[in-house]
Amino acid sequence: MNPLWIVAIVVAVFVLAIIIIYNGLVRIKNQVENSWAQIDVQLKRRFDLIPNLIETVKGYAKHEKGVLEEITKARTAFMSATTVQQKGKAANMLEGTLKTLFAVSENYPKLQANENFLQLQEELSGTESKIAYARQHYNDMVMELNTKVQTFPSNVFARMFGFTAKEQYPVPEEERKNVKVQF
Repeated sequence: MNPLWIVAIVVAVFVLAIIIIYNGLVRIKNQVENSWAQIDVQLKRRFDLIPNLIETVKGYAKHEKGVLEEITKARTAFMSATTVQQKGKAANMLEGTLKTLFAVSENYPKLQANENFLQLQEELSGTESKIAYARQHYNDMVMELNTKVQTFPSNVFARMFGFTAKEQYPVPEEERKNVKVQF
């Protein structure tokens, strides 16, 4: 066999390997971006439901103004967030204030029986489940991308083509604590 053919085959295999690695990195990067977009969709859905929930609660819980103000602050923080870290922190803050609102609502039996409130509470609960799933999927995709960016030989080409590791979606510190169960 001609040595020129051997060199040509080796070069072709090398080029093919680069193409496969590059396309794999692009695919995973796009999955990470899509996963974040799915989280963003669910956070936006939650964000859009909140004004309706606040208006429903206002009529029943006029003296719970502090809780409603905290929700408004958290919602504003979410609107101004630009990075994954900032949006994650703002979303977690919003989640905490919503839990407080639902705890306060237990003091108002008429509110708990209000059809609008129940429907909004159900929609928010479903949205929270979707957010949790989307966060999990995002973190799985980030892990896959980060593994490719950090392992050989794809790390060489990742650096060459400008691919970088991404941040996992943060878990709020209060959710890492042990839950106390009392009877």
